[in-house]
Amino acid sequence: MLGVRCSTRVCYVVRCVTMTSPYFMPSRSGISPPGDQDAVCGPAASLRSKLTNNRRNVEPDSSGAVKEVKEEQEEARISEQRPSSAPLSPGKVHGGCHPKTEADTLPLSSQSRRRRQLKVEYEEDEGVPAVKTELWEPPDWKKQLGYIREMRSGRDAPVDKMGAEKCYDTEAPAHVRRFQVLVSLMLSSQTKDQVTAAAMQKLRAHGCTVEKILTTDDETLGKLIYPVGFWRTKVKYLKLTSALLQKEFGGDVPDSVEGLVRLPGVGPKMAHLAMDIAWDQVSGIGVDTHVHRISNRLGWLKKPTKTPEETRRALEEWLPRDLWSEINWLLVGFGQQVCLPVNPLCSACLNQHSCPSAHKPSPPKRPKAGPPRSPKPEPKQEVAVKQERTKKEPRPTPVSPAAQRRRPRSLKS
Repeated sequence: MLGVRCSTRVCYVVRCVTMTSPYFMPSRSGISPPGDQDAVCGPAASLRSKLTNNRRNVEPDSSGAVKEVKEEQEEARISEQRPSSAPLSPGKVHGGCHPKTEADTLPLSSQSRRRRQLKVEYEEDEGVPAVKTELWEPPDWKKQLGYIREMRSGRDAPVDKMGAEKCYDTEAPAHVRRFQVLVSLMLSSQTKDQVTAAAMQKLRAHGCTVEKILTTDDETLGKLIYPVGFWRTKVKYLKLTSALLQKEFGGDVPDSVEGLVRLPGVGPKMAHLAMDIAWDQVSGIGVDTHVHRISNRLGWLKKPTKTPEETRRALEEWLPRDLWSEINWLLVGFGQQVCLPVNPLCSACLNQHSCPSAHKPSPPKRPKAGPPRSPKPEPKQEVAVKQERTKKEPRPTPVSPAAQRRRPRSLKS
């Protein structure tokens, strides 16, 4: 009995020493309020808080107190970095009530780095309109266009009476009318409207259809269209174009710019005008020499252009599309009557105060290439030519005084 009691006491003493000794206490990484631990983890949390208090009573050294204060400051800093919507104390996580997550096992530096990466989202303002870049346009162009319309209100220019819109037979079938419009445009290149209208009148009397052009020999066709500019070349173009229309388009004119420019002798200007007149479709601006010249004079281009095709592209960048069909006949008639190629009538123009080229001398007209002239002879050559002429010409024989005396008196008188 005595041995049993001693062993019981020894076990009790050992157990008390084990429970109260700080060397048998489990390591802890943080301190949480005791009330919170009891509420969450129950008896185990309350026991841990009691053991912690006992350990503080056993080791009241200064180094331990400083270490505990540092740990509390570090845990307070970590708890502040966590979202306020889900506060978690270190005691809850390490006390055994909740499993450890991947974020808890990472070092502090990696946790803070991961929390700093925030996803920024921008809200789209539906009420704010998008910023639009303003297109370039010449100053006072609307005012200048209004003055040109006023000066062209009479419609008495050659293009108004003898243009491509007036050269086809209104009673012919639709495909024949379209072909005649194309032929008149082909003949109008480098030719005045009066000459083009006269040639079209003779062609229509002969028969201006695809079949009739193909059956007409080149000599007869040349006589019909003479004296249009480059009439020999245009005879070849008319024959080739008629053959291509009959072979690929069923004798009708193509209804696209791509198909029209494939025809021999048809350029972009003719193609856009044919689309407008023949098919009533606006595909571009028809720019001829008048439109090209006047657009540069009025300053309707960002920079001066050298060819009509460059002028067309520059005008189409800013000019409204509803004016593309009107601008050709407006400027062509204006160039035929007022804004002439040489010596324009600026004093009679309503745009003389806003036109940057008003009252400026026009460039001199280049002389046409003619037959080569023989150079003038030099002075020495002239003397030599005179000497040769005197040698070749027979000299008159001198009459002696005795012979003159022998002549009858009637001859002397």
